[in-house]
Amino acid sequence: MSWWEALILGVLQGLTEYLPVSSSGHLTIISNLFGLTGEENLSFSVMLHVATVLSTLVILWKEIVWIFKDIFSKQSWKSYSDLNPGTRYAVNIIISMIPVGIVGFCLKDTVESVFGSGLTIVGIMLLVTALLLAFSYFAKPRQKENISGWHAFVIGIAQAVAVLPGLSRSGSTIATGLLLGNKKENLAQFSFLMVIPPILGEALLDTIDIATVGFQQAMNGIPVSSVIIGFLSAFIVGCLACKWMINIVKKGKLIWFAIYCAIVGLSTLIFSLC
Repeated sequence: MSWWEALILGVLQGLTEYLPVSSSGHLTIISNLFGLTGEENLSFSVMLHVATVLSTLVILWKEIVWIFKDIFSKQSWKSYSDLNPGTRYAVNIIISMIPVGIVGFCLKDTVESVFGSGLTIVGIMLLVTALLLAFSYFAKPRQKENISGWHAFVIGIAQAVAVLPGLSRSGSTIATGLLLGNKKENLAQFSFLMVIPPILGEALLDTIDIATVGFQQAMNGIPVSSVIIGFLSAFIVGCLACKWMINIVKKGKLIWFAIYCAIVGLSTLIFSLC
């Protein structure tokens, strides 16, 4: 992989991780164009995801500090309803991790094989993303003030299903939250924070693999310079895209992303079948 290919993939990851258009789907499409198909760039993709997680920590640091302050403040631990708002928020994030944790531990090999299954699945899942976004845009359930533990679990299921390439993680979680009646002002922030533990967990497992087999073998020969360029570009663009996406969700303009996903998904499906 050349430095400019790594740069393009990093910019693409940083932008599409937060926009509801599927970063994994776009990385798969571009990787196919670059000839980096299958599992050979999976470790590199994990590195790009870690970069965007770090950008989340930078942009939402005030919210993260608020959560930890509430966790360590004096409070009652008798029941979920007695918890401080920040602690309850952290519990909701933990609840949302349960489905993706099950998928990660039980279906890791299956998920990795899906990433090598070509563009057909990407095209189909992009069309599913388009339908989800469109449905959540036109549905108008009564909005609830706070995300409940049950809703956090359902949103977590959406995140677990979105491991499929082409099915947008942020699009699935935000759309699911909107359909459940949660306030759009709260959903983007929750969607971005809930992905931090799973991605960091995946990065930890990948780091163990790298330490076991060596960096070059884990990266399938991708130069260190290309990894660094991809990582930095994903981080910088991710910082910009995170702030942008939060504002977009607040304004409720997800329908344009539904149209985009429908066009790209249909184009990808036609290309893969021709």
